[in-house]
Amino acid sequence: MRSLIGETATALVKAIKAKKVSVLEVLQAHLACIETRNGAINAIVTLDEERAIMRAKEADEALARGEDWGPLHGLPMTIKDSWETADLRTTAGAKDYANHVPRVDAVPVARLKAAGAIVFGKTNLPAHAADIQTDNPLFGKTNNPWDQSRTAGGSSGGAAAALATGMTPLELGSDLAGSIRVPAAMCGVYGHKPSFRAIPMLGHVPGPPGALSEADLAVAGPLARDANDLKLAMEVLTGPGARDDVAWSLKFPKPRHKALKNYRVACWFNDPYCQVLGALRDQLDAMANALEVEGVTVDRNARPPFSLQQNHEIYFSLLAAVAAAGLPPEVFSNLGRALPLLKLAARFGMVPEALAAYAKGATQQAKDWIGVNEARAHLRAGWDQFFSEYDLLLAPVLPTNAFPHTTKGSVVKRKLDIDGVSRSYLDLFVWPGLAGASYLPASVAPIGISKDGFPAAVQIIGPYLEDYTCIDFATKLGKVFGGFMPPPQ
Repeated sequence: MRSLIGETATALVKAIKAKKVSVLEVLQAHLACIETRNGAINAIVTLDEERAIMRAKEADEALARGEDWGPLHGLPMTIKDSWETADLRTTAGAKDYANHVPRVDAVPVARLKAAGAIVFGKTNLPAHAADIQTDNPLFGKTNNPWDQSRTAGGSSGGAAAALATGMTPLELGSDLAGSIRVPAAMCGVYGHKPSFRAIPMLGHVPGPPGALSEADLAVAGPLARDANDLKLAMEVLTGPGARDDVAWSLKFPKPRHKALKNYRVACWFNDPYCQVLGALRDQLDAMANALEVEGVTVDRNARPPFSLQQNHEIYFSLLAAVAAAGLPPEVFSNLGRALPLLKLAARFGMVPEALAAYAKGATQQAKDWIGVNEARAHLRAGWDQFFSEYDLLLAPVLPTNAFPHTTKGSVVKRKLDIDGVSRSYLDLFVWPGLAGASYLPASVAPIGISKDGFPAAVQIIGPYLEDYTCIDFATKLGKVFGGFMPPPQ
């Protein structure tokens, strides 16, 4: 087979089971790659080398006896450092958890291991997974493999950067506000945000270690260099938690179509509410043109029955409520007392409007949240109607491609330059919110290199619980438009 570094997870498992390569060889190749490449990228923050080597030898011995551990037998992989891993530190990039060593695995980690995967390391993220870039006081910045002066995205930034540079063949990330999709797009790899509650979140930090409740909006999901690997991982990860599986089961329907030409897609590539970088729009348009040549029904004007602004206002209120759960009591109280002044200051341009919107969402009462949740239900009904006519909505992941590291100061006050225009940093949350607010699945697929020299990506949004339709389209799109391209080394 080809070089072990850069090979897909699916191909590696196939080669291992066919005894064309040993598990130990695959693991050692990735450990050597990390030694060579991680210093410049800073994607891998913890290694469990000794135990991984021992487990690799056990996997090879099991195969020699005719045993098959499962669909991921012997596959070495890394895990985002927000997922608890038994006897291996889980820091969430935060000083508070610098010495946190869980006793048990998070549910998704346990499922990967039960399927035969070997977890050999943890990947970097922003502190508490609370930014769309990856930088924290414990391990520092993760650099984009395409340009080390630029961000790899976040919060699963270490995951995406490790994949792009060949340091791991598969990753487990998490997504509350684009945390799988954003770094996948910025680093030029694949990612999948599953339908809400398709995968249990027990063992994710945040919330605090030991938390038994699951946050609104948040999901677990895979990142990979090939869309087929997303499906491989999803088949292992999905299903109800221990309490629910007494009576419940989950089986995603098959993709809506077998042939690419039978898909009906709508394209929402720009919007006055959140303008998209010209170079990225051009690449998205080129993708749509290529799809039309392949016979796909492409509608550039179709939209769900609400505006991007309406969706974002609902989404941001829900997101702020989740984020506020982790605020210290004194900060939360001060935010509530300051809300009237913030609203007034925002009206006169003295503070960003987003700051007032965040304060309002963070301090809303339960009755207010119920009203916002009802508004979300109307969004979901609108999507149901939309997906009766179209199979998928194609959209940007972000209004821009990878940008220079911008980690100084509060996220509500940061600025970005997009096509020469100074924009609010919080514009980065608008396009991810299309899928996020309504619990929808969304795959991210690379679509080549745009005119600015950086990877471009498309967000493939599908109907609730029709995750395999999103992944199938991403797979077929890769065959038409190139798929993953390794960054220049």
